[in-house]
Amino acid sequence: MEKPLTMPLTTNQQYDHAVASCRQVFLDKTRDYGTSWRVLRIISVVDQVFIKAQRIRTIQEKKVQKIGDSIASEFMGIVNYCVIGLIQMELDSTSVEDLSVTEVEILYNKQIDRARNLMLDKNHDYGEAWRDMSQESYVDLILVKLLRIRQILANDGKTRISEGIDANFTDMLNYAIFGLILIDEGKHRSA
Repeated sequence: MEKPLTMPLTTNQQYDHAVASCRQVFLDKTRDYGTSWRVLRIISVVDQVFIKAQRIRTIQEKKVQKIGDSIASEFMGIVNYCVIGLIQMELDSTSVEDLSVTEVEILYNKQIDRARNLMLDKNHDYGEAWRDMSQESYVDLILVKLLRIRQILANDGKTRISEGIDANFTDMLNYAIFGLILIDEGKHRSA
């Protein structure tokens, strides 16, 4: 008997699959730790993303990994810290609020929906060029965006003609999701 052919997943389905794993980790950690992340200022969120991106870059360059956390788990962390940054900017306060898991999930989904819509618009204009990029490029672009945010913060949050902090967080989030999609497809290194 022949196996039925399965249709390849659409980009939207792949995106949602990658996000589902990230969201689950985020909500599980919210259940464990509450919303302690609410105390983080934007520069602290930037530094957390930097640590994760720098670790991936170091593994790529040295081709050796001594700690068990995979490259995929680091990309997941980048997604989640970018969501934290976007939520923090929206809530405009770093007070530690006791948000329920339901409230956190609503805030998380709102930021993911914005990022997905941007991805769809860019995919339309760029023809999914990200599928032909290297994992190294995603990491380098994330590091560039982090340096941009640091400079914007040094400029008191003001830009003259450039995108703001939120746009940079959204781009980094999408680069990390692209990395997860291509790892899942077996096209990029996962460990």
